[in-house]
Amino acid sequence: MKHVAVLMGGWSAEREVSLSSGEACVEALKRCGYTVSAVDVTQNIAAVLEQIKPDVCFNALHGRYGEDGLIQGVLEIMGIPYTHSGVLASSLAMDKPVAKTLFAAVGIRCAEGRIFTRKEIMDGASYPKPFVIKPLNEGSSVGVTILLENENRSLVDIPWTFGSEVLIETYIPGREIQVAVMGDHALGAVEIRPLGRFYDYEAKYTSGKAEHLVPAPLPNDRYEEVLELALRAHQALGCRGVSRTDFRFNDTGDGSGDFYILETNTQPGMTALSLVPGIAANSGIGFEELVRWMVEDASCDR
Repeated sequence: MKHVAVLMGGWSAEREVSLSSGEACVEALKRCGYTVSAVDVTQNIAAVLEQIKPDVCFNALHGRYGEDGLIQGVLEIMGIPYTHSGVLASSLAMDKPVAKTLFAAVGIRCAEGRIFTRKEIMDGASYPKPFVIKPLNEGSSVGVTILLENENRSLVDIPWTFGSEVLIETYIPGREIQVAVMGDHALGAVEIRPLGRFYDYEAKYTSGKAEHLVPAPLPNDRYEEVLELALRAHQALGCRGVSRTDFRFNDTGDGSGDFYILETNTQPGMTALSLVPGIAANSGIGFEELVRWMVEDASCDR
């Protein structure tokens, strides 16, 4: 049986979530019969992998350095097959403005927006409300802030610790729909109904903060439409393995409306509250079967 190194932790803003994902995957892979090494990733990861010599790396890292193409590059150099997307797809997906350009090129609707420098904001730049403020390259809604029309705050009032540039997008009202893709087909969709303002970091990883409706309660034709859009996004980026693509459904109340893509996540969470395992389970794929498939699907780009 293969020796699998589960890469988790790291030093991004999503370290704790990655540890939870990694621990769940370690236990599931052990139950599948694999030899498993849990690796809390540090900057000496190449030396650690050279010492333990795994057959496959299960990439359970989240956030920067883990899902932006960097760890994938290390594994490519070492020739160790790994789960999820490769170097280029990971980098493209993590860079929100670049990903939006690719999505638009294949006909997927995106929210309008633009990049502001911190200097522009401090000099009084503005954007019409309601809008969403996002880091250019973080995941799990880290750093995301929404300003609605009736709020007195402006761009300059938002604390910012995520670099010299920010992405500002027009806020899309409606429902949160997320789709899991596994290989070359979409598994299904879930609707998220957060109890707070939006599906933020706390809602994603705290029990009772959001309701998950699987499958998403959409008309059949709209359900199939959002599955097709997610698969198109997965393929436009060049993803492999498992991904999750997030949409806003601008529902007008009669079941009509448009889907707007938010992002594609190449390293979706694998915790007890995570969406991909829930979607997979609704499709008849248990957690152990899911992680086994991911290990057997692991590869290098070259």
